[in-house]
Amino acid sequence: MADILTLGIESSCDETSASVIKNGRIILSNVISTQIDLHKVYGGVVPELASRKHVEFIIQVIDEALAKAGVKKEEIDQIGVTFGPGLVGALLVGLSAAKAMAFALNKPLIGVHHIEGHISANFLENPELEPPFVCLVASGGHSHIVDCYDYGKFRILGRTRDDAAGEAFDKISREIGLGYPGGPAIDREAKKGNPEAIKFPRVHMGDSLDFSFSGVKTAVLNYLNKERMQGHEIPVADVCASFQKAVTDILTENTFKAAEMCGYRKVALAGGVASNSALRNAFETTAAKKGFEFYRPSPILCTDNAAMIGCAAHYASLKGRFSQLSLNAQPNISLEEI
Repeated sequence: MADILTLGIESSCDETSASVIKNGRIILSNVISTQIDLHKVYGGVVPELASRKHVEFIIQVIDEALAKAGVKKEEIDQIGVTFGPGLVGALLVGLSAAKAMAFALNKPLIGVHHIEGHISANFLENPELEPPFVCLVASGGHSHIVDCYDYGKFRILGRTRDDAAGEAFDKISREIGLGYPGGPAIDREAKKGNPEAIKFPRVHMGDSLDFSFSGVKTAVLNYLNKERMQGHEIPVADVCASFQKAVTDILTENTFKAAEMCGYRKVALAGGVASNSALRNAFETTAAKKGFEFYRPSPILCTDNAAMIGCAAHYASLKGRFSQLSLNAQPNISLEEI
């Protein structure tokens, strides 16, 4: 059987990325142009600036991905692209490039849901992983527990009711003065602190597997305000470690509970927060204790990248899921809608 080459394109937020994937699992190239330094000044992503940078870099990123893979554009079999969710202006840049190439080269177009891409990152480094399994997708915009019962088939078991986990990390980091992005900054600082130093709340939503991070975020902000009003020096490392543990505890507990409810013995991590060392350690420890198999991508595949989009597109194509050239950006589309 001939190899299938998929060009993946990702531009949902502040990374412009293109990748060439062979047979769904082998990364031939994965080029990522990040905008972190541009947005750091503003403490978060500025949508209009992100869109402009995508326009500036999208073609050269695609060309570089093809060159690194040693593949001519005519040799690509299909094109996968993120069409949502994300920033609408940013999505449109990658989508326009993908549609133009699909039309010019007469190649199939496959629209990929961004969260589907994050989940698929696990397939790239774990050749033995097959559905079904439960995956926690945690990032700046998403906190989902997903039942991955087949390739491209998903059921959301739990989600955040307010802030996403990564969003909470960013807000606390900004308040403490660690800057943006907050996740890596808090993770680094937490390694110097005591995770048991301050008791921040863990919110349980009854029988639901949903999350709420606004409570722990508010508790941290109240603690910081109180300490400052009393003239105390803020124990930054202990605050970071204690806050991080409160978040990772509830993420871990709910995810393994979901897997047990589904009768699965496999759990996976995905999304930007999946690169957090405390969360990875918590999942690894809990999996070993409960006798689960645990999967997670390398940190570079946790952040937004096109390799995960190419992988997801490959399996979508095997299910016969292709898109028309009229495909439009859908910034708020649910994973279950695909």
